[in-house]
Amino acid sequence: MIAVAASLLVPQAYAHTINKDPYPSTYSPESSQLIAITNATVLTGAGEQIDNASILMNKGKIIGLGNNIQIPSNAKRIDGTGKWLTPGIIDAHSHLGLFSSPNHKSQKEGNEWTKPVTPEVWAEHSIWPQAPEFSRALEGGITTMLVLPGSANLFGGRGVTIKNVPSISREGMKFPNAPYSIKMACGENPKRTYGNKGGPKTSMGNMAGYRKAWQDAKAYQQKWQNYEQALKAGKKATPPARNVALDTLVGVLDNEILVHIHCYRADEMNSMINLSKEFDYKITAFHHAVESYKIANTLAKENICSAMWADWWGFKMESFDAIDENVPMVASQGACAVVHSDSAAQVQKLNQEAAKAWADGNKVGLNISKAQAFSWLTLNAAKILGIDKVTGSLEKGKNADVVLWSGDPFSSYSLTEQVYIDGNLMFDRKSNFNIIQSDFELGINE
Repeated sequence: MIAVAASLLVPQAYAHTINKDPYPSTYSPESSQLIAITNATVLTGAGEQIDNASILMNKGKIIGLGNNIQIPSNAKRIDGTGKWLTPGIIDAHSHLGLFSSPNHKSQKEGNEWTKPVTPEVWAEHSIWPQAPEFSRALEGGITTMLVLPGSANLFGGRGVTIKNVPSISREGMKFPNAPYSIKMACGENPKRTYGNKGGPKTSMGNMAGYRKAWQDAKAYQQKWQNYEQALKAGKKATPPARNVALDTLVGVLDNEILVHIHCYRADEMNSMINLSKEFDYKITAFHHAVESYKIANTLAKENICSAMWADWWGFKMESFDAIDENVPMVASQGACAVVHSDSAAQVQKLNQEAAKAWADGNKVGLNISKAQAFSWLTLNAAKILGIDKVTGSLEKGKNADVVLWSGDPFSSYSLTEQVYIDGNLMFDRKSNFNIIQSDFELGINE
């Protein structure tokens, strides 16, 4: 007699599942050669400085780093004497490709202005891969970025992590296996946008909008859980009606999608933390966060990062109570600090933004090293994007995302000389080489 699995004896409905990654990355790096950069001052991106060190890269990975590594005779050698070497910079808050140049209304793709709750929209579906700003960012040492929707909405939609590489398709820029993000916004922007369009008009209206959305998500999550439990029990079951907006929010509740919140004031950050506890989800980072210095201990306890400017403030009321020492004060309290751009211009000089924050901290006696401060652009940024296992620091086995600087990257006189992504040379200042050449800038043949 043939044995039959018990589960096959119970009639079951066909299981209906949702494809959680319907637009997967198609990026695949070119095969890279064996390259050694020697005798440079290395900032690992993880808080360590190594003098007179060398790095060895092959097949897209870092295979050696240190003072006494063996360099094969067939490696291409680049003399780094007098130069500095760092991981590629990661911009944890970008809108490149959404608010593109030239500045024209047809290029303003960052906000879905139609209603305050739009988790169904995905930033990647508005990215223009030919945006000229990508090449400028590459020249500033930017190898990876989180492209987020704007901050007009309570829930602005999904963000996407991309590699700063040339591509015709959006999927060709997506960072393989990077988790999705959700962009939320508290404070003035949603009130200003929707105050005369049915609301929210107040901070309490903002909070009510979040709670309603999470309540709906919880109910939707329970429907799917009931459906799956019924199938496991061998019962016939009808899957819930699909809701792509709630799919995103349930992804947060299931710890699959990272939460990034545009939020300036300490009191509102506290409210958002309380909200996350009410509905049982995790906040990854507050963005802009000009008052994070007031609650740095809380942020450290809750393991929430702050992605901040070095010194932007005062352009609206919620950004007024800022201090230049915000970034280093957050870091000094053991909380996760990140320096971001939020600007197509500032992204070109993020190393100088981190340098300003580092200098402001040391002026008041915080005594943060350059090696520690550079992690604000690299490993800490990689952590809030969920990609720190593969990039963000110079470590054996990680992606060879590397920048060679003419000098100390904390000096305004230093420039990027070479930028590598997955071990491939993407930018070389001396040979006037930049692999990202937008078709838009090539002109029109008449």
